[in-house]
Amino acid sequence: MSAEAGPPAREASPPAGTLLTDRPELYEARFPDPGRLAGRWAEDCLRRHGAGPRVLDMGCGTGRDAAHLHTAGRRVTAADLSEPMLAYARTHHPGPEYIRADLHGYDVGTEAFDAVVCLDSALLYCHTNEQLDRFLSSCRRALSPGGLLVAEMRNGAYFLGRTDLLDAPVHAEFVRQGVVHRSVTTLTVDRTAQLLRRVRVWSAGDGAPPVEERSAWRLLFPQELRHFLTTHGFEVLELHDGPGPRTEPPWREGLPPGRTADADRLHVVARLARP
Repeated sequence: MSAEAGPPAREASPPAGTLLTDRPELYEARFPDPGRLAGRWAEDCLRRHGAGPRVLDMGCGTGRDAAHLHTAGRRVTAADLSEPMLAYARTHHPGPEYIRADLHGYDVGTEAFDAVVCLDSALLYCHTNEQLDRFLSSCRRALSPGGLLVAEMRNGAYFLGRTDLLDAPVHAEFVRQGVVHRSVTTLTVDRTAQLLRRVRVWSAGDGAPPVEERSAWRLLFPQELRHFLTTHGFEVLELHDGPGPRTEPPWREGLPPGRTADADRLHVVARLARP
């Protein structure tokens, strides 16, 4: 996986007023996914585990993955906290129903869905145990018995003894409509809060002043995540580091789930227990 920090193409509940959430067209230019790899991976998980057609995509971002699930025949409701993201999704990726909701606690109806999908580290914007409990309680309320939770995120265990993503700032750039956009990203580990903190400074060749953004992800460990899920009534069906849409090499159709949880991404499929 690239050392460039940040979940490609979506963030569920980042700090308000960030460059990419305010300008979703830049988000898609910076993190292209022309093959809809994340959406295809999620659909593969849903199909392999026999999920019904009603899907809630929490932290849908620009709507690309939700739209893919819609074209695969799912009845998709897609939720995000960013109004600009939702407006962009409705225009550029129609099909799903787009709503505003916060993954820290939401109510979209009782037993209204057969699956909840939460990709690209969106779940890790639950920084505290209380926020994670509220998210999982909301999932439990939204899912019908036997419903699935499919999530993909950074792996907190990767940072045990590894510093390759922390050693130096990462420089990146992309061009959109003739304007060069550059970023410098620095990651640090806040061990007390169990957070991976990110500072990213954006600059552009259009004369605008640089923009500094600060955000963070919860560093969840595989067994810790398993405990949270079990406590909330889920049976963990898969919990592994790859292959997945953000791994190297990436997931492709037909690859079985892995058996380890050591690399820098974590993938989970869990089923809500039937009464």
